[in-house]
Amino acid sequence: MIKKKILTPLILSGIFVFMLGLSFAAVPLYDLFCRVTGFGGTTQISKEAPKIVLDETINVRLDTNVNSQLDWKFESEANTMEVKPGKVYKIKFNVENLGSEPSSGVASYNVSPSSFGAYFNKIGCFCFEKQTLNPGEKASYDLVFYLDPELVKDPKTARVEDVTMSYTFFSSDYYKQSKKVN
Repeated sequence: MIKKKILTPLILSGIFVFMLGLSFAAVPLYDLFCRVTGFGGTTQISKEAPKIVLDETINVRLDTNVNSQLDWKFESEANTMEVKPGKVYKIKFNVENLGSEPSSGVASYNVSPSSFGAYFNKIGCFCFEKQTLNPGEKASYDLVFYLDPELVKDPKTARVEDVTMSYTFFSSDYYKQSKKVN
């Protein structure tokens, strides 16, 4: 009887501590899972290009958006690109602050179809970095990327001819404002 009175709270406390630890580990583990598998269109980060370039092309569409909280104009140098897997490409994105005050934004991205995320490799990117522009100021940012030639071996991506890389600039104050409203 005494063992049950001591053992039950100990087991419940152990389960609580274990679940608490899992809740703190969930975000980094999910991020690792997405980076390894390309789940949800998560692109890969690379330091160097592959040694092989395939003689086939994939149409990459570049989509740019700005959240309504940010008075910016955001465009890519080209709307579409013919890309050969294995070859490194550089595309310029132009941004202008149309507002009357300095403002800051952070760009996030997504790749569609999401199965392509595992093969879309960025060598250089301006995403997830805070960018601040004064009124009327213009800036240019580069994306350097390649498509991994291994994509032709994956049944989910082997026949894909069109891929969309979508960037959205969000105000860096966007999340602060939404917390104040709640």
